[in-house]
Amino acid sequence: MSSPITKRVQNHRDNLRTLGFRPVQIWVKDTRSEQFKAECRAQSRSLYNDPQEQGVLDWIETVQDTSGWEA
Repeated sequence: MSSPITKRVQNHRDNLRTLGFRPVQIWVKDTRSEQFKAECRAQSRSLYNDPQEQGVLDWIETVQDTSGWEA
């Protein structure tokens, strides 16, 4: 016999399918791994003093301002 949680999960999934959704499984990098952290550090170091980096940072600063936006 199914446990109550298993039944609730199945009901939830069935409801989502009824609404037109389907399950999708994706694989992503494990951001907790030392290898991932090392790669992030290496990529960050490669941008240090990059001539285009300040332009990119300035652009990000400009576009992140959402004041005055309307929903």
